[in-house]
Amino acid sequence: MTGGTRTFADAREWVRTGTTLLLDAVAGLDEAGFGAPSALPEWTRKHLAAHVAANADALCNLVHWAATGEETPMYASPQERSAGIARGMALPAEELRSWVTASARALDEGLDRLTDEQWQHEVVTAQGRTVPATELPWMRAREVCVHAVDLGTGAVTFADLPTGFLTALVDEIGTRRGLTELPDGPLPEVAAWLAGRPHSLADAPTLGPWL
Repeated sequence: MTGGTRTFADAREWVRTGTTLLLDAVAGLDEAGFGAPSALPEWTRKHLAAHVAANADALCNLVHWAATGEETPMYASPQERSAGIARGMALPAEELRSWVTASARALDEGLDRLTDEQWQHEVVTAQGRTVPATELPWMRAREVCVHAVDLGTGAVTFADLPTGFLTALVDEIGTRRGLTELPDGPLPEVAAWLAGRPHSLADAPTLGPWL
């Protein structure tokens, strides 16, 4: 097991599920739809879609690193991450949707090409963590699954995400937040609370956003 509650195969499946949910959620958005507020404070759906597309491109850099041994950071500079969002904000709706779709496909194809040996090669995340390439699917699964909900279209909620993914998410965020006890409640609501998203748990303390 990896992370206590997930396997490599789990993470790869959750990437596929989350990507489908995300692409379905943006499929019908026109310019007004993309310009509407997301569930994240001060971010429109356009901000969020651009962030997810840029994340796929950045993870493709780590796939290249794992495949070739050539050191290729996720982002060339701290400013590049913000630049990707700014780029997406300037795109018409159809072009932004195409970027989200094409970047997700390119990442999926890159992951598929990695050999058993290359999956074990170490890369460095944007946060400076050194991890084996086997962590890349989990990193992407978190992005597509959680942000599919964050788009706020109403088509996807935490209850629509795979149970195994939610369990792994709760395990990871709870550990990183240093929490030893969690409130009682349905798993999707606990996951939403831990991630700093809207939830229905009564009397749960407010947590800042995660991811």
